[in-house]
Amino acid sequence: MIRDVDWSLYRSFLAVMEAGSLSAAGRRLRISQPTMGRHIRTLEAALGQSLFLRTPDGLSPTDAALALMPHAEALADAAGALTRAASGGRDAMEGSIRIAASEVTAAEILPPIVRGMMDRWPGLVIELAVSNSDEDVMRRAADIAVRMAAPRQDALVAARIGGFELGLYSHPAYLRGRPAVERAEDLRGHRLIGFDRPFAYTDIFRVAGKRIARDDFALRSDSDMAQLAAIRAGCGIGVCHAPLSGGLVRLLPADFAPEVEMWLLMHPDLRSLSRFDHVFAYLADALARHIAGPGGAAAPAS
Repeated sequence: MIRDVDWSLYRSFLAVMEAGSLSAAGRRLRISQPTMGRHIRTLEAALGQSLFLRTPDGLSPTDAALALMPHAEALADAAGALTRAASGGRDAMEGSIRIAASEVTAAEILPPIVRGMMDRWPGLVIELAVSNSDEDVMRRAADIAVRMAAPRQDALVAARIGGFELGLYSHPAYLRGRPAVERAEDLRGHRLIGFDRPFAYTDIFRVAGKRIARDDFALRSDSDMAQLAAIRAGCGIGVCHAPLSGGLVRLLPADFAPEVEMWLLMHPDLRSLSRFDHVFAYLADALARHIAGPGGAAAPAS
């Protein structure tokens, strides 16, 4: 017979399902990899079933894990609702707010905005989480999220902040003394910077209709912040947000200029709490002003 299982074990299970590895899941929940592994083993023992297969690429969920997933998600939603219902001070601008964003957004865009919020509302405690999943907001792993795509869940409070271009950029120090890049074919003689593993955004990396593949990259990293740092250090040519391209040289703008949409997301239950509503509005305005700056192509927040 299955005994009552601690909620923290299901939370760890969900994190591993989303992250694909113990280490990545541990970073998300801010617990150690050994503790995460112990949680999974304890849950497997309690359920009497294996939930993950260990592979060279990480953890692969078993059929039992896939069957458990929707029930664990429902439990997470209920736990989040309980937390929100128990949080007092509806009109007080104090307490913690957890904001999730990508590496580049968290490191390059949000800090001065967060400083303005903290100066305006000294009672706030801001938690800045690096993450790319909308599910963070639905399960209350984050209160508010900045995302570069429209939300997949209709239930979320969502504001389209605006759009901005991605471009191919390099540092002048790298380009100095090297062949000019005037056509897409000229990239063959240059060091390109990109992702190691394929993911959703890699499909937009096409120059003049030709896809830039993994084997074309001389420097590969799955960290978008590491890629940006490498471009700024003069390691080669890579993709950069136009609003963050100060000091860099844009290449082939007619051949590579995909637009990315920025969205701000929040759980609907949080709208009735003053601090979340005010911070959401503050972020929407500040982010819209950011991407409307040099290189931006922003539409009004909506």
